[in-house]
Amino acid sequence: MSDRIHTLSGYFHEYQKSVTEPEKFWARIADSFHWKKRWDKVLEWDFEGPNVKWFLNAKLNITENILERHLYTLGDKPAIIWEPNDPEEEGRTLTYRQLYHEVCRFSNVLEKKDVKKGDKVIIYMPMVPEAAIAMLACARIGAVHSVVFAGFSSNALADRIDDSKAKVVLTSDGNFRGSKTIPVKRVVDEALKSTSSVETVIVYQRTQEEVSMEPGRDHWWHELSEGVEDTHTAVETDSEDMLYILYTSGSTGKPKGVVHTCGGYMVYTKYTFENVFQYSPGDVYWCTADIGWVTGHSYIVYGPLLAGATSIMFEGIPTYPDAGRFWAIVDKYKVNQFYTAPTAIRALQAYGTDPIEPYNLDSLKTLGSVGEPINEEAWHWYHTHVGKTRCPIVDTWWQTETGGIMVSPLAGITPTKPAYATLPLPGIQLAIMDPDGKELIGNSVEGNLCIKFPWPGMLRTTYGDHERCKQTYFAAYKGMYFTGDGVKRDHDGYYRILGRVDDVINVSGHRMGTAEVENAINEHPLVIESAVVGYPHQVKGQGIYAYVICDMKNRTEQNLVNEIKDTVNKIIGPIAKPDKIQIVPGLPKTRSGKIMRRILRKVAEGSLDNMGDTSTLLDPEVVDKIINGRVE
Repeated sequence: MSDRIHTLSGYFHEYQKSVTEPEKFWARIADSFHWKKRWDKVLEWDFEGPNVKWFLNAKLNITENILERHLYTLGDKPAIIWEPNDPEEEGRTLTYRQLYHEVCRFSNVLEKKDVKKGDKVIIYMPMVPEAAIAMLACARIGAVHSVVFAGFSSNALADRIDDSKAKVVLTSDGNFRGSKTIPVKRVVDEALKSTSSVETVIVYQRTQEEVSMEPGRDHWWHELSEGVEDTHTAVETDSEDMLYILYTSGSTGKPKGVVHTCGGYMVYTKYTFENVFQYSPGDVYWCTADIGWVTGHSYIVYGPLLAGATSIMFEGIPTYPDAGRFWAIVDKYKVNQFYTAPTAIRALQAYGTDPIEPYNLDSLKTLGSVGEPINEEAWHWYHTHVGKTRCPIVDTWWQTETGGIMVSPLAGITPTKPAYATLPLPGIQLAIMDPDGKELIGNSVEGNLCIKFPWPGMLRTTYGDHERCKQTYFAAYKGMYFTGDGVKRDHDGYYRILGRVDDVINVSGHRMGTAEVENAINEHPLVIESAVVGYPHQVKGQGIYAYVICDMKNRTEQNLVNEIKDTVNKIIGPIAKPDKIQIVPGLPKTRSGKIMRRILRKVAEGSLDNMGDTSTLLDPEVVDKIINGRVE
């Protein structure tokens, strides 16, 4: 834990060192890991290429730094605590020693199925320990895992299999999610009808559903694992060998396969985990994400386990069997750090505080937020009712592409400010750029968020299409990584993420962050959630179109619309008042909780003929409902 920052002055000291001597700084952090061979050079980079390499020619296996490294000191400590979907079902705990043996056993299973270093393995599984075991077994044998959230459609799964040319799919008979049982094996079967690269499907038995098993191709996990040796010698990988591919939605076209490599990602996830959450030995940490998303990769599996932490995996949803489920789990396991998404917070906020009342939550030390900027109202609700005003909130900003947290308070160290991600982590050199490519220096500025120096956890390419990586992330501003997000640096030098740059609306020459307008709308007591987009306006250039989910208590729609406009008028001023407000039953969200704003933009501007790919939405039907209720 020698790399833990303990004070605000310590943060500034470390940050300064990381900027003035970045290679020396990261070499020091990397020195605490086990390397089979040390690096010849810390960093080689060129953002024009782009070409980034960290810890050149170093040899390692990331799982040795999770398993062997902790075996003798933490062997009996819980590594993963699994909480099932149904609270009546018994959970499971895997100690570091048990995890070691399970990962070794499944590594042997994969090798027996002819999976070799560099082969691609799709993991399409429920939130069970075996999903984490599968990821680590792939990493141990040098195979490349690509986790696909097990709620994606067969088409979306087939696209990812095709793009990665996966050799193996790991799945389950079915998944439990709330009161539903989802037949995921059927989805895999459907996807495989249109793909040709998969040779082996391994099926974990979770729901005991009847499933069809194709002879020669399909195998039961438990049958393949019977009698298999539970020790395994980890394969040596290069620091820049691929660790995983994770697909992220592009605003257009097919999903992008973001590539992360072994060495830099290992160093960055552990360092950020320990510092942002201020994890101490013996703490119990819980990130509520699914491992299908980068948050699950970096902050359920790799970051916490590299740090020797106890990480909770939760199979269920926040509202099953009731809206107190999160808080029941916090009390049950005496959770110290709790990391969730604003979407979940707002969903629970809609139930009021009654579901929280039965729980004392006194074990909590740190609350975290991830996935989107958290609006002020949700921040205050979270802080007051969950954290009892004594837990710092780490409002973390980062991306699939960054591999780990980039801008965030350090829990209990950085003074927080609602809706602000505050300050960059050591090693992260931010630049705020204006549309003409000029860097905006000083405080009280607003522009596009770029990063001007590499960090170990960053993406190396988009799989099979390096040019796409270049055009998406490195072409907008010469010599910089462009995040696609707008940002404001306030008078204190704190950073506030304003959402995607195309989510900034220019109304009569005034730049308006959609998050800012949404925060104001959400202040209305009957508003549950809102999403704001710009649309072409004859007079103002752009008008503001708001989609709002409301509790319609004793109000006509028109009354409510007028009240919301008044609320925005009061909080920001008439310039931000939405021109059109549509009361909607739901918003088009991806399964990670992100609002697909391109759909909302198309509806707002009346381009209703082609909505693009909606297969990755949590509820594709909500799009038709929004179109039908469009405000002219």
